[in-house]
Amino acid sequence: MTLATVLVWIALAFNAPLEGLADPSHTPNPAKAPWYFLGLQEMLHYFPPVVAGVLVPGLVIMALIVIPYFKVNIEAEGLFLKDRDRRLRIFYATAAVLSVFLGAFHMMVALVPTLMIAGLMLLASQSSPQSPSSFRRYLAARPLSYWVMTWFLFELIVLTAVGTFFRGPGWSWIWPWQG
Repeated sequence: MTLATVLVWIALAFNAPLEGLADPSHTPNPAKAPWYFLGLQEMLHYFPPVVAGVLVPGLVIMALIVIPYFKVNIEAEGLFLKDRDRRLRIFYATAAVLSVFLGAFHMMVALVPTLMIAGLMLLASQSSPQSPSSFRRYLAARPLSYWVMTWFLFELIVLTAVGTFFRGPGWSWIWPWQG
């Protein structure tokens, strides 16, 4: 209830940043999608349309359909607490393949968050539930589902923020304070 009240007050205090009426003779440059599609539009900037517009959304939808049928880590234990060496080898291979794939398409906007999450996962792999640091204990106890969802949300937020604030005319990179 409090969140709803705060959102109502924000909506009353600030006007929505809407543009003028649509003019078919003058298209804005760049033509940006609504904020909820900016991540997809940002991927279309880097990947071929078949990859960004068909394969990636199709794989996400397929994963949402299939993942509930797998009995993976029902106890929600830390990813690296059991069979650590095997899981680390799988992690290194997955992180390397994903990094090479993103680097091959020069998609640094997605590579940087991927490497940041991979770094946190490496820190988690070196941590234990008995660690003196509460942050490291927290990381050590996170299951695979936490890491996948964290990576996905971080990528979504970064791609949406880049598409919103850092894309200018001709889809070039600009700084938000440059206008």
